[in-house]
Amino acid sequence: MSQNLHVHKNDTVIVITGNSVSKQGKVLKVFPVTASVIIENVNIIKRHARPTQKNPQGGVVQKEGPIRASNVMVVCPKCSKPTRVGHKHITDATSGKKKTVRICKQCNEMF
Repeated sequence: MSQNLHVHKNDTVIVITGNSVSKQGKVLKVFPVTASVIIENVNIIKRHARPTQKNPQGGVVQKEGPIRASNVMVVCPKCSKPTRVGHKHITDATSGKKKTVRICKQCNEMF
């Protein structure tokens, strides 16, 4: 069962708990089923890789590991502070369609 997460791809987030606390980075991938995210240069793990055509050398490869989405906060692009994410329903002036946008709980701006 997948969940709607407060974090989207390409958001800037800060880690609020765990081994990578206070590290900041861009979200590379979101996994709604497991409620986890992969963040650029955060939670680096080492994996042993066999030699392949793509990687003929093989050896130890470092890559980002997943972090629970509940352990990160979105950084607002307007006020540059970690914030909770709110939602606001607005109607588009040109087409008249309703849509939901995310807002910053600190500065009340849309992002």
